[in-house]
Amino acid sequence: MAASRSAEQTHLAQDMEGEDVGTDERDMDSEEGEEEAMAEENSDEEADSSEDEKENEAEIQRLEEQLSINAFDYNCHVDLIKLLKQEGELIRLRKARQKMSELFPLTEEIWLVWLKDEIRLTEEESNREKVYELFERAVKDYICPDIWLEYAQYSIGGMALPGGIDKVRSVFERALTAVGLHVTKGHMVWEAYREFENVILTTVQPPPGKIPSHHEQELLNAQLQRIHTLFRRQLAVPLMVMEATFAEYEEWADGVPETVPHQYKKALQLMEKCKALEEALSVAEPPKLAEYQAYIDYELNEGDPARIQMIFERALAENCLVPDMWAKYTSYLDRQLKIKDLVLSAHDRAVRNCPWTMGLWKGYILALERHCADHQTVLDVFEKALNAGFIQATDYVEIWQAYLDYLRRRVDFSKESSKELEELRSSFTRSLDYMKQDVEERFGESGDPSCIIMQIWARIEALHCKNMQKARELWDNIMTKGNAKYANMWLEYYNLERSYGDTVHCRKALHRAVQCTSDYPEHVCEVLLTFERVEGSLEDWDVAVQKTETKLNRINEQRAKVAVKEANSARQEEERGQQRRKTKFEKKPQKKIQKGEKRKAEQDNYAGGWNDDLEQGSKRHKGNGGRMSEELMETETGHFGKTAPPGFKPVKRGTKMDGSVAQEENQPELRNDNCSIFISNLAYTLEEPETKLRTLFDSCGPIKQIRPVFSNKGGFKGYGYVQFESSISVPEALKLDRKEVEGRPMFVSPCVDKSKNPDFKVFKYNTSIEKHKIFISGLPFSCTKEQLAEICKHHGSLKEVRLVTYRSGKPKGLAYVEFANESQAAQAVLKLDGMEVEGNKISVAISNPPRRSAADKPSSSRLSTDAMPRQFHGSRGKGRTQLSLIPRSLHRQSGSESKVENGTSAPSVAATNSASDTKPLSNADFAKMLLNK
Repeated sequence: MAASRSAEQTHLAQDMEGEDVGTDERDMDSEEGEEEAMAEENSDEEADSSEDEKENEAEIQRLEEQLSINAFDYNCHVDLIKLLKQEGELIRLRKARQKMSELFPLTEEIWLVWLKDEIRLTEEESNREKVYELFERAVKDYICPDIWLEYAQYSIGGMALPGGIDKVRSVFERALTAVGLHVTKGHMVWEAYREFENVILTTVQPPPGKIPSHHEQELLNAQLQRIHTLFRRQLAVPLMVMEATFAEYEEWADGVPETVPHQYKKALQLMEKCKALEEALSVAEPPKLAEYQAYIDYELNEGDPARIQMIFERALAENCLVPDMWAKYTSYLDRQLKIKDLVLSAHDRAVRNCPWTMGLWKGYILALERHCADHQTVLDVFEKALNAGFIQATDYVEIWQAYLDYLRRRVDFSKESSKELEELRSSFTRSLDYMKQDVEERFGESGDPSCIIMQIWARIEALHCKNMQKARELWDNIMTKGNAKYANMWLEYYNLERSYGDTVHCRKALHRAVQCTSDYPEHVCEVLLTFERVEGSLEDWDVAVQKTETKLNRINEQRAKVAVKEANSARQEEERGQQRRKTKFEKKPQKKIQKGEKRKAEQDNYAGGWNDDLEQGSKRHKGNGGRMSEELMETETGHFGKTAPPGFKPVKRGTKMDGSVAQEENQPELRNDNCSIFISNLAYTLEEPETKLRTLFDSCGPIKQIRPVFSNKGGFKGYGYVQFESSISVPEALKLDRKEVEGRPMFVSPCVDKSKNPDFKVFKYNTSIEKHKIFISGLPFSCTKEQLAEICKHHGSLKEVRLVTYRSGKPKGLAYVEFANESQAAQAVLKLDGMEVEGNKISVAISNPPRRSAADKPSSSRLSTDAMPRQFHGSRGKGRTQLSLIPRSLHRQSGSESKVENGTSAPSVAATNSASDTKPLSNADFAKMLLNK
């Protein structure tokens, strides 16, 4: 038993030992598994990180390549800087920021992030001068209190260095000059300055109980005086929280000097005047242009130059891309302050913010000349202007004129030859080449069709250089560019010869003018004859008379031929119109003519209840004659009886039961077109149009009658007539043309019988470019007028926002937005084009309605519209979207469409026409058809 127990114990020990070993092994396996999992996870993270780094590096390279192609891509710069900062590429990040700052003024946020990064880096490099240089560049871009505070705070960190305290005070004083008058943020700079001086005060105060030495007492008094002065200076400026500052001064000084309360109350009164303007700014949404303009007008009336400059700078910090604001600011500085550094700095910032605005570059060149800048500086600015990318060809002409004027004023013409004169001539030559090679290729036009630059050059050569030979060469060039047909160009040349040339060339110029002029030949003929009366011989007179008579006879013959050709064209057009009408009439099916005759006969007796002509079912309808008559009398106002026949035409109001027509005000003989107006382009969905029109035109004068036009089904057709008691009311009513009625512009025009006046033009559509208005396409159909106004108002003051709709009121996805001026519209195009609105990418361009072709005009030949299918173009081409508001009554139907009458659909008409073997319906059949329904 003992042996067996021993054996059991041995086996149990072995089993326990095996279990322990197994447990250890399992624990070891578990730990190894966790380590392997962690290693795999770390490996995956490293792989993901490596993959992200590769993707970021590829994106960085792509952005750098894109900037090498177009260095002025602002968003590309921002994205590149963001990626480089994320990757920690410090050297490349510095270069990217540096390159962007050279091309664009950086915003306050971008500068603060850059400055803080550089401050952290210089803590290791111990090179504070680089950061100081960066701060100097930052404070030149915009007048921002936060940047100045950061600058002062950084300079305080170096106060322990030699001259450090003086450096800090210098920065604070400059900050007070720049932003100390900032009503809402200026007090922060003042308080920071005082806190710094209080810290200095604690260092010069002797310990308690110690009597200061004479030197120590002088330092203490000087420091106390500095703080007193800061309090007094701040309390003399209208700033926010002025009351708290005054209370702090009273507590700190244990008594305020007598002069301080007087200055404080005066500043407080100014602050009270500004409060309303500041509150308007605080509640307004960006860009706050109207609020800032009101503030600027107020400060201009007050007349304090420093405060005027401050409010301009505040406005520009929030609206740096508004050229008009820069133009007003630089104009004020040019005319009022005239401080060189301030003026030139403002002009430089203006063109860097709005480089596409030619007027700002022109003002910059004039300012440089006005303040005697060196020639190389002016040349550099001019070259930058040429590369700025103006949006019009004429802008390049104007900037060249400004530069050439500057060069002309540099020349001393008393010398026969000089470096400045040669540069002027070479610049004239370069300007002509530039117009031909660069401007014409880009815009498809010269921008200078009258050759103004060459005319100026010719006058300079004639007046200052006494070089008539060169002037004549230039004028020959001018005439070869299509100007020889204009009388005024020849007279300009003639006047130049009269002033600086000789009689021979004057006579030659006038003879050429008589030969070439086509616009006003009588005028140049008269000038030639007058010239010969004064200076010519009898032989010269005879030659002049012969030439003028020959010219005028030829002109009269040409005009007669043109008149005959126009008359023939008009007659042929009329004949073609008559032929078309005749052909159309002859093509009408005989069955339709018969049906029309029957419908007419039925309509004559319909008011009596269809009693005599119906062969079957007449008794069923005799008792409803009165009710039917009432239903039919309502059709003109849009209510249709349920039992009206398909071929029914409405009976005029006032129709008696016996078929006779009572005298009523809407009969043709009672209508007076001289007292009437035609209304169109109203929505089909307009409810109670007669009441609506009466409300709209009631203020114009007494109304005799209103005649809205309805379809056979009773729906409003979107147009009608308003007749007044007197013709005096018509001009007042015409003033309501294009007034918006339920989202659509209402067209108001004189009421003219087109059959008697076929050439009368009812509507005139604008076909010239509208630089203050933008056209938007691709909008989602759900976009409302308010949403669009919210999108556009950040780019300028809105005058009108109009969504284009169909006559049924459904949106087309198009809109016109009118801004206060051209520059705001141009800025809106740059910012909004390509923007996504509710998932739709919109297209934005300056409004440039296409010229209406002959095929689009109501008076154009029907042949052209029938032969040519309607062309549909893109959003800014000859698209119908820009002419979508033409009333349908002015459009001609295409030849492929059958005219549908009385609500009959086109296919059914076609089917009827094709069924030539169908027996014509009788009155009885017609009645059966109705009664079965």
